[in-house]
This record gives sequence, C-alpha cells and structure tokens, in this order.
Amino acid sequence: MSYFIKRVPNYRSASHLHNVRRLLIKKQVLSGSKAFGGQKMRIQAFSQVSFENTDSFSYVIVGAGSAGCVLANRLTEDPHSTVKLLEAGPKDTILNSKLLLWKIHMPAALTYNLCDENYNWYYHTTPQKHLDNRIMYWPRGRVWGGSSSLNAMVYIRGHAEDYNRWSKAGAVGWDYEFCLPYFKKAQTHELGADLYRGGNGPLHVSRGKTQNPLHHAFLDAAQQAGYPFTEDMNGFQQEGFGWMDLTIHKGQRWNTASAYLRPALSRPNLSAEDSTFVTKILFEGTKAIGIEYIKNGEKKKVFASKEVILSGGAINSPQLLMLSGIGNADDLKKLGIPVVCHLPGVGQNLQDHLEIYVQQKCTQPITLYRAQKPLQMIKIGIEWFLKSTGKGATSHLETGGFIRSRPGVSHPDIQFHFLPSQVIDHGRVDSQMEAYQVHIGPMRSTSVGWLKLKSADPREHPILEPNYLSTEIDIWEFRQCVRLAREIFAQKAFDKFRGPEIQPGDHVQSDEEMDAFIRKKADSAYHPSCTCKMGQSSDTTAVVDPQTKVIGTENLRVVDASIMPSIVSGNLNAPTIMLSEKAADIIKGVPSLQEKNVPVYKPQTLETQR
Repeated sequence: MSYFIKRVPNYRSASHLHNVRRLLIKKQVLSGSKAFGGQKMRIQAFSQVSFENTDSFSYVIVGAGSAGCVLANRLTEDPHSTVKLLEAGPKDTILNSKLLLWKIHMPAALTYNLCDENYNWYYHTTPQKHLDNRIMYWPRGRVWGGSSSLNAMVYIRGHAEDYNRWSKAGAVGWDYEFCLPYFKKAQTHELGADLYRGGNGPLHVSRGKTQNPLHHAFLDAAQQAGYPFTEDMNGFQQEGFGWMDLTIHKGQRWNTASAYLRPALSRPNLSAEDSTFVTKILFEGTKAIGIEYIKNGEKKKVFASKEVILSGGAINSPQLLMLSGIGNADDLKKLGIPVVCHLPGVGQNLQDHLEIYVQQKCTQPITLYRAQKPLQMIKIGIEWFLKSTGKGATSHLETGGFIRSRPGVSHPDIQFHFLPSQVIDHGRVDSQMEAYQVHIGPMRSTSVGWLKLKSADPREHPILEPNYLSTEIDIWEFRQCVRLAREIFAQKAFDKFRGPEIQPGDHVQSDEEMDAFIRKKADSAYHPSCTCKMGQSSDTTAVVDPQTKVIGTENLRVVDASIMPSIVSGNLNAPTIMLSEKAADIIKGVPSLQEKNVPVYKPQTLETQR
C-alpha cells in the first residue's frame, strides 16, 4: 500500500575464502552491529584460507529473504563455518545507498515493490472458483530481504496457542515456551525489554508516530463496541485493539537485510550474492551436496560440505524440491524428473490469509487522500530524504486488533488492520476520495490448497491453487467479518468522520448479497505458507522433521514459512524470523532456549463472542 509516493556494485566478493585450511588470526574483534547488543564477536582462530577451490562452503543457503538473512548471520557467527548465500533478485540498495532505492526503504512507498517485477516474483493463482473465477495476485519478494523488503512492516507474532498447536501436530519442541525466547532474541523494541519483548536483538520494532485522529477514533470505537484495549498484542494479551508494532527504525523500513545481512557482510566467512537463479539441488543418492545455479547467463555449481538449506519461501522452496526430484513420485515422473525421494507432502497443505476491505467515506480532510497529490508527495519525499520523518516514514497501518468470531473460540481468529486511506487493487489504482478502511479477515481458515510444477523448467512459475473459500465455515466467517467491521464503524467515535459506506455499500445486507460482495472483492493478505509442513517422519504429509531436516534425505533442510505446520493467527514475517533464529541454533547444535510458564491471557468466558 504505497499510500502517497506514487510514480514520480558495492559487491564485496568473499568467494576466495571458502576452502578453509590454516590461517591463525589472534584474538581480535569482528566489528559487530549495535543490533546485536553492541557485543563484539571474538574470533579464536581461523584456519588458513585457501584461494584455490572457490566453490565449496560449509553451508549453502538458497534465498536471502526473511529466513535466509537470519541464517547467514547466525551461522557465520562461528568463524569456522563458511556460508554461501544465493539470492535470485538484486540487492536492496543502489551503490550501497538505501536512499537511492527509496522505493524499498521509504515505508510509505511500499506498493511500488508490490507491483514491480524487478523486486517481486509476481505470482498469480489459478482462477478461484469460489471467488468468481478471479485470478489472485501474489507478490513475493525477489530481492535482498525477500518479502520483508515488500511487506507493510506490520510486526505480529501470532498467538501462543498457534505454537502449542504446532507441537501437538507433531512439531515437537516448537511450543510457545520454546518460541517466545527466539522472538525476544531477534528483537529490539523501542519501548524496551520486558517479559515478552526483546531489547538487544537485530530487528528493530517501533510504534507508529502519526497520531492521525482516525486511528484514535478506531480504537475508541472498538472499545465502545465492547472490545478491550490491549497494550501489546504481541505480549500478554493479543485479544483486543491497540497500537501495532512495525519493523520501522528511524523512519526507514528495517528489513532482514538491514537487521541481519549487512552487519554480517564484513565477515570473511560469508559470501552473499544477488542475481543468481538457482535451478536445482545436487545430490549423491539422497545426500544433498550442492546447488546448481545460473549467474550472468552461465551455469555454475557450488558445493556444501555440511548442509544445503532452502529459504526461498512457501512457493520457491517446494518448487525447488520438486525440480530436484523430491516430491510426489507420480507427478515428477510425468514431467520427466528423476525421483530422488518420494515425499508426497511437498507443495501440499498450502495455506494463506484472505481478507476484505470495508471502506467508509470520511467527512473531514484528514485521510491520506490529499497526501497523494503531486505537490504533497514532493513535500513528503523531501522531508523523508532529509530527515526520515513525516508521512513518508510510516506504512500508516498503525492500529489494529484481534477478536473472536463467535462464542466457543478459545483465542482470536479474526484480525483487523486499520488504515486512514482507501486502497484499490493492491494500490495499483489511485485513491478516489477522502476515506478510511479496515482490512479484516479470518486467521485460521479451513480451506487448504496446493502447488505443483507446471513443467520441469525452473523459470516457469508453479501452479498455485489456494482453494479459497471452499468450506461453509470459511464463508460464514467472512460474513461475520463484514458485520463486525460495520459494527465498529457505526460507533459514536466515528460520528464526526463518518460518510456513506463505500464498500460493501448500504445495499449489501443479506447473506446472499454479502457472499456476492466477498466473492468479488476478497483478496490475499500475502501470507502463503505451510507447503513443506514440519512434522514427524511417520506423518505422510510432513516434509521436514522438527529439526527442519527434509525427511528421507541427508544434509538438506528447509527453513522458511513453508515449514509451518499450520498458519499462525497474524502476519507471517515475525514468525518466520523467529523460526529462523530457532533453526539456526538447531543447525549449530545449541540447546534450544526456553521460557516456561510465561502468562498468556485467556477470556473469562467462552460463552460470549466478546
């Protein structure tokens, strides 16, 4: 949602380092980043570095996105481990400058990249039969930082019960008590550390600064409707409405490239490349030994002495597994792909969040409508370039909430994002009027889809079938979403701002009319996940075990949102960073962090919806 700013070789090669032999470096300090608590890392001893074999590393990581950047940093904390990080897209800077690539780093400019194939895989689904046969647009990051360079910067962890559900489903060791410490390890919250927040991590998290009166009206209206205010929806109490956390630091997007990758680039044991198109995993039997990729039109190979780690995301990771012979054997044989391991769960269990926009005309000129006019955009841009402040320094999704759809639901299953603006077609169409809206959708829909290869050509996008709204309960939940959003917008707090309802419109009242509106207007919240499900090896639908190892293979892992057993109740970037932090410790053989008995809010009664 680029709400205002509309259409108006610093590569440090380290490839000579990576066949370690004998170089003794006396105790010295690697310059660390303040993001790591200012602690400087000590190097006890490097073996001497060889300049001969330039294509062998301890670990090869595919994808420099939200997961890959975390792993590249954490694994190279060990000076004896070498890492090759391969990214299909470009860097997230130009001439090492964030300002020159303001389309990524100015928070308000985010829809540029949602609609730009230079930084985006630009995926599309099959026609969705329960959504008027619409083909849905799925932007996914293809740049350093991955989708953390494209997203709306909303930092939401999900609910504690999401992770307890993972453990019960077979992802043993991924309960909330084992996940919370990794959320904290990753984070530096501007409000300081507490029982739930981190204070010394690389990922800076802040609260919105605009103080737009519509945000206050939204929070007041939610309370007037009977919902609680929550001080921290990532802390003790998710349920309720409040100020959202954002991955914005000093007025700039704080993606994982800024948080994790750039602070590690000076390490001699990390080689990070951009514009490298990975075509397949190399195997000896079922043992992964390396990666084949294309760089500048030339086919190359890089080898891993320890492990190959896929961090391409919920589409690219299962796609690469299947291209490399890991997946449903029958499907692979039809495409002429030699089968390495029959693993039918690859690409299955596809889950996403679908959402709808309820929009209201605003009677006062306090929305972002005028900020999108050319002269105002120039002013906003100048202030951001000079000071990283003002309306360009936020994504404006500063308030939101989580509620339960109906009695009997144990924890919130509906999410709200409030925006003091109007978004049309992913931001590809300009706002038409002074308006505000809420993005609302179910968090744990029962509709599950799949993805499959279209061909054996790695450049051809896979078939994406999310199977949206294929169950009656999902349809009911969407009707409920519209009703509950309308109820909040009808409260007294909005009286001085409320104009006519833009969408659905007052004429949409019956179940049939509401269903027709939802079929026409519902869209993805850009949260595809769960396509390489984590579980027990006895589970025929599982792809990786709780150690993130690909079942039936050796030296191969997947670490990204694809390994989630089920989608979490909220945005996915924070959980993806968390699971990557946890996976890094697993890979390094470090005992998992754990925090027992941290209190989590439970409703006083489940007999009522609020």
